Amino acid sequence: LSFLKMLFFFFFSLFFPEINDGEGHPSSSHQALKGTSRWATSLESLLEDPEGVKRFREFLKKEFSEENVLFWLACEEFKKTQGKKQMQEKAKEIYMTFLSSKASSQVNVEGQSRLSETILETPHPLMFQKLQDQIFNLMKYDSYSRFLKSDIFLNHKKSEEQEENSPEAQTAAKRASRIYNT
Repeated sequence: LSFLKMLFFFFFSLFFPEINDGEGHPSSSHQALKGTSRWATSLESLLEDPEGVKRFREFLKKEFSEENVLFWLACEEFKKTQGKKQMQEKAKEIYMTFLSSKASSQVNVEGQSRLSETILETPHPLMFQKLQDQIFNLMKYDSYSRFLKSDIFLNHKKSEEQEENSPEAQTAAKRASRIYNT
């Protein structure tokens, strides 16, 4: 019986590669969720998915608050920056784009005025963390819940469900089921 289970999971992972842990074992149910189902579990899950970020940006743009997710993403990218010179350049770019009083896409954060340009001379990966956390919480407790009720989210969810119910998807699931039941 265990050989048949292994065989099933092997073939199942061929047809549904997103539902295994990379070693052919089924992943947890949270990891197995994809698309809108996963986005609806948490803002963190939404922000881990490039398509989710794209749809969330589309929604925020309509709400005139796209700068929030752009700032959050810029801070995430900044944390990965290597080298003092590159960090200085990126820190200045983030400051000028999102935090300066003359910023083109200014975000609304508390303590924004306390962050002066002088801090840009000695950057460190977490220098924007408090401000990034404020923006994350703003999105999590405000924009995210509205996003889950928006036409953008609901239409994408509907199209995913239609794809899942398509004859091609059902055929692959039936093949996997037959393999397991033999």
